[in-house]
Amino acid sequence: MTTRLPLAAILAVLLGGTASAQMVRTEPQDVPAKEAPAKEGPTKQVPLSRGEVQLSFAPVVKRAAPSVVNVYASHVDKRSSARTSAMEEFMRRFFGEPDGGRGPRGERAQKSLGSGVLVDGSGLIITNAHVIDNMNEVRVALADRREFEASIVLRDSRTDLAVLRIKEPPGGLAPMPFGDADRLEVGDFVMAIGNPFGVGQTVTQGIVSALARTQVGSADYQYFIQTDAAINPGNSGGALVNLQGQLVGINTAIYSQSGGSHGIGFAIPVGMVKAVVMAARDGQTVVRRPWLGARIQNVTPDIADSMGLDHPTGVLVASLQPKSPAEEAGLKRGDLILSVDGQPVDDPEAFGYRFALKGITGQTKLGILRGTARQVVAVKLTTAPETRPRDPLKVRVPSPFFGATLVNTSPAVAEDLQVDFAVDGVAVDSVDDNTTAARAGLQKGDVVVSVNGMPITTTKDLAKAIAMGTGIWQIAINRNGEMMTSIFRG
Repeated sequence: MTTRLPLAAILAVLLGGTASAQMVRTEPQDVPAKEAPAKEGPTKQVPLSRGEVQLSFAPVVKRAAPSVVNVYASHVDKRSSARTSAMEEFMRRFFGEPDGGRGPRGERAQKSLGSGVLVDGSGLIITNAHVIDNMNEVRVALADRREFEASIVLRDSRTDLAVLRIKEPPGGLAPMPFGDADRLEVGDFVMAIGNPFGVGQTVTQGIVSALARTQVGSADYQYFIQTDAAINPGNSGGALVNLQGQLVGINTAIYSQSGGSHGIGFAIPVGMVKAVVMAARDGQTVVRRPWLGARIQNVTPDIADSMGLDHPTGVLVASLQPKSPAEEAGLKRGDLILSVDGQPVDDPEAFGYRFALKGITGQTKLGILRGTARQVVAVKLTTAPETRPRDPLKVRVPSPFFGATLVNTSPAVAEDLQVDFAVDGVAVDSVDDNTTAARAGLQKGDVVVSVNGMPITTTKDLAKAIAMGTGIWQIAINRNGEMMTSIFRG
């Protein structure tokens, strides 16, 4: 009879562990005269020291965690108790709210919870714009539980990023250093640090699942890092960290049907974070971005085949704005843009992200394919011009436009609203909830072309058309390049 110890027991003895093992008895086996050769495969080995068994991410967390804060935002609407509506009184009695949802002196408050990251010692914090959307009061809690009031320095809905500043910053703040998201590879270890569900600072670990994810739908610049590190509600605005304790992304969205983590989370790459932080440091309240002045489109398999490409890549120049940086650089309709300063682009989202990072001074080089020849063109970096005043019109009279704000179009407006610069008319800048305009289906970015047959080129034209309304409205709008006509009554 022979006695064999399991491998776990041998390791426990060698490494000084306490694991116990049971004796396993096996009957002798007939050994073949010649064993078959072992199949070749990856070399495996057991840990050689206690240190290798006890490998941990704890040192990285100790470096990064003090830089992550909890963000508590609220919108306080002060009303006197005398203005309490009958519906509010009913809700108070039916649901048992002692103050009808009001705080002291009849205040009503909406609340939001998220996370943020300290990015410099002066108390500057980056978070998601949706965490503070419509909020007017913000407090942040440091990792050591100290709380401070913060002001909102900048909101940028197009990137879903916002910058806060601690009003009276204490000494000894620990800003997180920026990493380089372009050096990430699929399979790299990363950690997500935030405040899920408001339970307190939490760290989860995973890998980079994919890079350059688009069509996620949480921002105009859709170019995300995908990770399987658990991200849950409250993690928004928190840090995605590499193993050097550096910030590589801001956690912003999850893919979930239940609201919980399903192992698919998305983070805004740190390159865009740095651009927004730099704008805040320069005193900007609105992020200014470079203007190309060209409409670009995806390259379909058919287009790729017609151009002799092995596979779809790059973005196709569909049209050019006169006197734009694109036209002045020599770009032509039909050119295929393949790269921005050597960084390849495979779709309009990737191009928009790369181009937006270049700032508004100097120039950038675009690699293009024209026919069968590859070229490099230098494009001037500048902002889109405001060729005419926006002259905003907030519609407050009965009409399908009631609750909408409209502005005159210009290259600057087209860039802000992401509409086609070639469209004449007035653009919908915003639509209030639960208004006639919202129920009529008007959307931000719609361009009103005519009302009851009257051409609309300015907001003054629209005001006149609304004043002449007869109860039947025929409205033509351009939405994403498609003309739509609707008829409304009332």
